Amino acid sequence: MTSTPVPSKRSSKARRAANGRVRPLLGSLAGCPFHDLRGKLSAAGLRPTRQRMSLGWHLFAGGDRHLTAERLYEEMRASQVSISLATVYNSLHQFTESGLLREIAIDGSRTYFDTNVTEHHHFLVEGENELIDIPQVAVDLLRLPPAPAGKRITQVDVVVRVRDIAPEPTED
Repeated sequence: MTSTPVPSKRSSKARRAANGRVRPLLGSLAGCPFHDLRGKLSAAGLRPTRQRMSLGWHLFAGGDRHLTAERLYEEMRASQVSISLATVYNSLHQFTESGLLREIAIDGSRTYFDTNVTEHHHFLVEGENELIDIPQVAVDLLRLPPAPAGKRITQVDVVVRVRDIAPEPTED
């Protein structure tokens, strides 16, 4: 009595991969900025739609940045990306809720979105509406008042306002 070979339950692709003959696709895309952005959005629970990918490209490609929705909208339009200001606002808030951005409200009238989500503080350059990062360790927060009863402190945002020093008048 001869036995017939039982077919393997693994696919031919899986068998080739087990034999080392197929290079994994994900490994070959590591380091690709577009692929990395898609993974960043997916890991944050956001579907990498065309508009989110375009926004993410403008937000994260230039390193740590502080942007208003209006400024990002202007950048997108200058790059010939068709998008509405409402979509920019909605996406920035989705990115913030998912932990990809940090929202910084200044005077209740201007909101910046920070791509650096680590704990840190900011200088606000008055007259220029520019934010500059201050490392968290550079600000002493040891003497904070206790939180009100039934509350806990979740985050401390320090914004230090600075302006250019006026030049000293010279006598002729």
